[in-house]
Amino acid sequence: MITLNDYLYSGDTVLKILQNYIEDLRKDAKKNHNEIDLIHCNFLIQIKELLEHNDFLTAQSQKIREFYKYMTHEYPFLAFTVKGRIKSLIRAEEKFNGYIVEYIYDYYIKNGTYPPIAELKNKLSCFRDLIAYRIVISLPKCHLKPGEDRETEELKYLYDIANRLPGFLEEQGFTAEPANGVKISHSELMDEFAKPYYRDYISEKKDSDYQSLHITFYDNSSRSYLEVQIRTKDMDDVAEIGAANHLGYEKKQESERARRDAIPQGECRYFDDAYERGIRLQKLDLSKLDVNMFAAVNNSLINDGCGLYRGRLILPYEHLSRFQNDLID
Repeated sequence: MITLNDYLYSGDTVLKILQNYIEDLRKDAKKNHNEIDLIHCNFLIQIKELLEHNDFLTAQSQKIREFYKYMTHEYPFLAFTVKGRIKSLIRAEEKFNGYIVEYIYDYYIKNGTYPPIAELKNKLSCFRDLIAYRIVISLPKCHLKPGEDRETEELKYLYDIANRLPGFLEEQGFTAEPANGVKISHSELMDEFAKPYYRDYISEKKDSDYQSLHITFYDNSSRSYLEVQIRTKDMDDVAEIGAANHLGYEKKQESERARRDAIPQGECRYFDDAYERGIRLQKLDLSKLDVNMFAAVNNSLINDGCGLYRGRLILPYEHLSRFQNDLID
């Protein structure tokens, strides 16, 4: 079985690693008539093209920047950041294989058999977040009126921004994609016309305490999908350095072990391959890797200049609240 791990010790660049991995995986897939690995190759090619041909990202980020400038005018008292990134190679590889494991497991538990290959292939065509932007807002305490609750006020601004975003970006050449009923919003703060497009992880909290609004757009100029996440600073802290980050990892480990125990080894090669690739990535000792522009002391102290483990930044825009900083572009 061909795995990404096999290419992380040669000192090559991320692009060279991707090229070699794709070529070898395609040869092996054709040899063994593995349709899923052929789709896997196409998925990796998308990532490679993002890293190679990123001129369109400059144009795209400039359009996103227009919404940032709009926010500085409409919400001068808020502090906020608008950041963009390309999903890291390791995270993308984990996610692709994780989808396979999850779908086959759920189908097997429900039906006692394995999904038709056509259904599995269709499931793997749903990646829309290789490019993602995140809006994080915060209302400084100095702008709270007597008796106001900060969390309540921030939620009002959060949903107001969410209601305005689809229309604004459609004028910039983006098309909002329907969420197809996934995590539909139950919040009275979200306008009815916006609800079909958002996956609302705030009005319906997850066990991990993760909270955020997610919406997907299609960029008509570059013909690519992108995801926008909107959250408060407190929500972002929980996701990045709090319970959602730690508990999510622990629950993922437990869930994947349970899935392996439930699926008899050797009965479904697609499950076996995806599970093994995911486990090997989880067990990586990042300090041992030899990848150009990447270094790590351990799995926490990391200097990633190539997007191997941490997503490559497209843009960082930051706005400090008015009356604390009056400088706006």
